[in-house]
Amino acid sequence: MARDLTEANDVKKIIRRESILRREDREVKEIIDLKDIVSRADVCRIAFAVNNTPYIVTLNFGYTWDNNLILYFHCSKEGKKLDLMRQNSRVCFEMDVNHELQIGATPCECTMKYKSIIGYGLLEIVGDPKEKREGLNLIMDKYGYSGKKEYDEKLFNMTEILRLKVTEISGKRRA
Repeated sequence: MARDLTEANDVKKIIRRESILRREDREVKEIIDLKDIVSRADVCRIAFAVNNTPYIVTLNFGYTWDNNLILYFHCSKEGKKLDLMRQNSRVCFEMDVNHELQIGATPCECTMKYKSIIGYGLLEIVGDPKEKREGLNLIMDKYGYSGKKEYDEKLFNMTEILRLKVTEISGKRRA
């Protein structure tokens, strides 16, 4: 089931919506399991849609997930994803982990194990310098940087930080 996060005051109050999965037995239902997928994912794929044309970009990310999931990304101050975001800030995202090929006796018995999440939300530029630093710090933390987080001001000012406020999320696994 997709989980609507827009009105959740805390993780336990996530509103369940009708299932969008054909195979409900593969649904990832627990928040702790959804959080595990996000924490272990190497990248996040963002899908934009403008003028009936999809565009997907793979990005490094950082995140917070207290009451709601918020994803942070960094990019240049100009480019295609920003142009698309300005036309339509509603995006879809995807993350996946635990890829393991299972070889069967015949080609039709081969499969892939995985865990994934898909969600929707609103993507926006972070304007507040303090939140911009916090977002960049979260990205650095995600990828294991443990040094002092000091940024060259010139480079920092050339960098845009994007915030994705997740409004809906669902998970799926094949074990």
